[in-house]
Amino acid sequence: MRLTDTKDHVPAPDTTQPSSPVRPAPWRSPAQFLACGFGAGLSPKAPGTVGTAVAVPLYWLAADWGLPLYSVFVVGAALLGVWVCGAASRQLRVHDHPAIVWDEFVGYWITLWAMPVDWLWMAAGFVVFRVYDIVKPWPVNLLDKRVQGGLGIMIDDILAGLMACATLHLAVYLA
Repeated sequence: MRLTDTKDHVPAPDTTQPSSPVRPAPWRSPAQFLACGFGAGLSPKAPGTVGTAVAVPLYWLAADWGLPLYSVFVVGAALLGVWVCGAASRQLRVHDHPAIVWDEFVGYWITLWAMPVDWLWMAAGFVVFRVYDIVKPWPVNLLDKRVQGGLGIMIDDILAGLMACATLHLAVYLA
């Protein structure tokens, strides 16, 4: 053995014990920056609601793009979210850390798919989506418990967004 070769003397990490969570640092990691909703997820109270609130003006900007482009935007944001949320989750060493709110962004944007671009519907979408996301009715709760990784973080909010979207479209139809 050579004296300069110290790799043999470094103990292997103990993989039998779970790692303790790491404090979010969105300013140091692009994945955490997006996953934490540009910092919105750092809110000490109701980070999911704060994250959804930050998604509102972003929706307002994207809503005028027309339905085909808006649809591509939402699908792209969801696919990006699977990677971003998975990477941030690994960095934070906990599945679906409360600071991860990109899933709320996408869920809210899905909620307002093909809805009239109006403050009333934006507010109604906010409330309906938050209710579905917090209550997690079946099958949202099932997916939330069974699917892991970035897809697991995203899928329950995607489904909550689809349910909220259906609810709003029913309200438009009945109005």
